[in-house]
Amino acid sequence: MGDLSVAVLVGRLTRDAELKYTNSGQAICHFSVATGTKVKKGDQWVEESSFWDVDLWGKRAESVSQYLTKGKLVAVQGDMRQDKWEQDGQSRMKVKITANDVQLLGSQGGQGGSQGYSQGGSSGGDRGDPRPARPGNAPPPRSAPRESGPAADDFTDDIPF
Repeated sequence: MGDLSVAVLVGRLTRDAELKYTNSGQAICHFSVATGTKVKKGDQWVEESSFWDVDLWGKRAESVSQYLTKGKLVAVQGDMRQDKWEQDGQSRMKVKITANDVQLLGSQGGQGGSQGYSQGGSSGGDRGDPRPARPGNAPPPRSAPRESGPAADDFTDDIPF
């Protein structure tokens, strides 16, 4: 069995996603996700945040980038890689996530649905347009799934950023 480095994140976008293209015309969507956890410091529990840079490639990047705006709650599944470099004589390191799947989380018309966008992997290939996704025990939507993604007013959460 080979090595494995998998990341699963659920958090909020810290800024609007940036859609760019490589010299060969390949789309890449860059965004950052903040996750939080409570840790005990002394006698108190405090919230600590971590910030993760994420890249989503190809047609999925083009499809989802317009919906990835600051403060949105997202779930990301992908592969981790560690970038290392030297700056001012100091060794630096950053973990980056290459997304295989991105889901926008939040309510859609009060039904609690989500919209998923999968990056085609080695076994699935590129499937073109985004595919709607439902959690395993979520009720089916009352109307046909929207292919264009969620409307801006579907996310009414208070944003801490």
